[in-house]
Amino acid sequence: MSKAVQIRKNGGPEEMEIVDVQVGEPGPGEIRIRHKAVGLNFIDVYQRTGLYQLPMPLTLGMEASGVVEAVGDGVKHLKVGDRAAYASQPPGSYSEVRVMPAKTVCKLPDAISFETGAAMMLKGLTAQYLLKRTLPQGGLKEGDFVLFHAAAGGVGLIAVQWAKAMGLQLIGTAGSDEKCALAKSLGAAHVINYAKEDFKERVKAITGGRGVKVVYDSVGKDTWDKSLDCLQPFGLMASFGNASGPVPPFAPGILAAKGSIYVTRQTLFTHIATREATQEMADDLFAAVTSGKVKIRIDQTFPLEKVREAHVALEARKTTGCTILTL
Repeated sequence: MSKAVQIRKNGGPEEMEIVDVQVGEPGPGEIRIRHKAVGLNFIDVYQRTGLYQLPMPLTLGMEASGVVEAVGDGVKHLKVGDRAAYASQPPGSYSEVRVMPAKTVCKLPDAISFETGAAMMLKGLTAQYLLKRTLPQGGLKEGDFVLFHAAAGGVGLIAVQWAKAMGLQLIGTAGSDEKCALAKSLGAAHVINYAKEDFKERVKAITGGRGVKVVYDSVGKDTWDKSLDCLQPFGLMASFGNASGPVPPFAPGILAAKGSIYVTRQTLFTHIATREATQEMADDLFAAVTSGKVKIRIDQTFPLEKVREAHVALEARKTTGCTILTL
């Protein structure tokens, strides 16, 4: 048996209940893992509220670290006793023990703690595919300007450090002076408090009127329109979240009027659809962390029993960096 956080219907944090679930043996291509720490992400909120629809009852959670307890047939890259971490479909990481597909579970380097492993996988792999794989025409080179919304969040604080290591001029936005200062201290070249300032005007001023090559946006509805106006001709609008709500429908002709710009809606799980791609991206992330180029900040820790409080804090934008649940 394992304790797990489940919902039986979509709704607020009060829908989450800790229940006992039966955990069996792994089948072909699966492992059983005993969690040491669990990562909290905004996608968990989307699934809880029903923005992303999933069958019920639903055990939440997309990210965790732990120790492999059993290995099914065909699994070659992991063995019993391995330290491991993952960001993976299907949900289920809000639990003590689970059986899950092995293909997106990676062996965790000894130099990285379980807590860091749980905090870094979904957010770090997201930063990796954005900065390394979701690129404007001609790619990104040293000195290029990029705009990154929610720069003091879990993905944002990883991205600002990684962008600095790549030589990019990252302009980060956040909703308070304190969050802006945090992003600036970790590597953002410029910061904008969009609760006080018009970020479109500031971006134009910072870039001498040219705009940025790419906007990375997990906020959604509230930042969409002005973000399009921040782009250079042929620039890329890369949407990867909906923290303020989904983007309303728009006419494709607006992309022509704003400079023949591109729009893409990305998700991590397309990028980690194969074992080979997952490992390649994870190796890049592990190297960035173990080298010290990227430090994983865990600014909030809640026991699994306080998961409702964790969700309330996340939705209220009261968190910075990464948040983990401990077992």
